[in-house]
Amino acid sequence: MIRVVIAEDHTLIREALVRMLEESKKIDVVGQAATGAEAISEVARHKPDVLLLDVTMPEKDGIQALAELSAVDTPTKSIVLTMHEDEAHGVRAIRAGAAGYVKKSANLDELLDAIERVNRGEQVVPAEVEAALQRKRSEHPAQILSQREFQVMSYLAAGKTNREIAELLSISVKTVDTHRGHVLKKLRLRNNSDITRFAIQNGLMPV
Repeated sequence: MIRVVIAEDHTLIREALVRMLEESKKIDVVGQAATGAEAISEVARHKPDVLLLDVTMPEKDGIQALAELSAVDTPTKSIVLTMHEDEAHGVRAIRAGAAGYVKKSANLDELLDAIERVNRGEQVVPAEVEAALQRKRSEHPAQILSQREFQVMSYLAAGKTNREIAELLSISVKTVDTHRGHVLKKLRLRNNSDITRFAIQNGLMPV
């Protein structure tokens, strides 16, 4: 049996994953988490073989949690399970330490296969993400942003205000504005409308 912790902030999705994986008779779900911070705690507590981790979660998102777990001596291998279809999120996940990147559009057999392969020490990455990883960092403009700048950019592109972003990321409005300034400068953009256009053109959010 492969011991798994599932980190997913949507209760219905998390409970469905638990039920489906345990019914396969191949997986033992030893812990559950609804936030990135809880995911780190559950990994420290249970030391599972595999962590199944959503990207978008409160407190700490999946990428932040991966970065922190990578700095800890743990045998746990992580798979990012995501609704994002763009390659940029996949590149960031792998660079942050994920061993696998699986889209939520995958079926149960594909997810089980990914868990088994990652548990064996393999890397499971979609072809488009693998291709992006092989390219130079400068070829994708979004890759010049820090993780926090990328988060702020994504929320701004989705129409969130600085105050809303500050609450979501647990930082000050002033800090959000500072990150926004860095995003505009690094990407050579002028305003929030340009940020939204950039995100759409680069496949970083649904049209």
